[in-house]
Amino acid sequence: MSGRQQQRLGAESVTLAYEQRVIARDLSVEIPDHSFTVIVGPNACGKSTLLRALSRMLKPAQGRVLLDGQSIHSMPAKKVARTLGLLPQSSVAPDGITVADLVARGRYPHQGLLRQWSPEDERIVQESMESTGVAELADRFVDELSGGQRQRVWIAMALAQQTPLLLLDEPTTYLDIQHQIDVLDLCAELHENQGRTLVAVLHDLNHAARYATHLIAVRGGEVVAEGPPSEVVTAELVERVFGLRCQVIDDPETGTPLVVPAGRQARAGRRSAPGRTGEAAPDPTQDPAQEPAQESGQAPALQK
Repeated sequence: MSGRQQQRLGAESVTLAYEQRVIARDLSVEIPDHSFTVIVGPNACGKSTLLRALSRMLKPAQGRVLLDGQSIHSMPAKKVARTLGLLPQSSVAPDGITVADLVARGRYPHQGLLRQWSPEDERIVQESMESTGVAELADRFVDELSGGQRQRVWIAMALAQQTPLLLLDEPTTYLDIQHQIDVLDLCAELHENQGRTLVAVLHDLNHAARYATHLIAVRGGEVVAEGPPSEVVTAELVERVFGLRCQVIDDPETGTPLVVPAGRQARAGRRSAPGRTGEAAPDPTQDPAQEPAQESGQAPALQK
């Protein structure tokens, strides 16, 4: 990273492994400041593993993850938590906890012997609930809420940490299409209106192309391409990364790239579009058993 402007978060020649199973080798990435960066790729390619490394949950076997120029694993946990928030997959709330109490847990990194709970903490919790649309649910038990509501509550908790960096691992998993859009709209608002740097793993390439300002495409534990969606999402790249023949057109709603898979009708009716069905191919360079369950997720939901 020498010779370039120092980014707040990045990985430098990291090898990522679970015990003896190597997921990624000699991988380097930089997360642009104030970007909405989305990591995409086929199942078991290393997306969530990379995010876990960036969030300090997984220590690289080799190389370093850097936060503000320091090795993230050399920094005190509370200091990291005041800079970087994480929304993992399938977060589980304690039984019998209310929305307000869960969101308040986001203030933990700011507490200490010399700083106890204050009206300022109360204000931040309230503002976090309001900005995510869950203030009216403050006294409800989290386990009574719908999937979309729960996801908003978890994001509110992450906001209460007041970190400039927010990492989200498949935040739309298990949500219906309406709640997926709600969550992604919320993420876009946080990025655009609050200037936060967001890093998310998404399975739906069209959602990634619509919302991201910076894409990182991963296959077989390697970064295949990165940059603005308009430069990264091409028919050639989609076939190379996902094994899917397609056309890429302008989204009529947003002007962002829109992937249209070449399915059976296209193969039968147009000689120019011999392709596969809309299901993404598995990554032949990666043993699907190499990554834990959090990497298996959904197949890339390329919308027609």
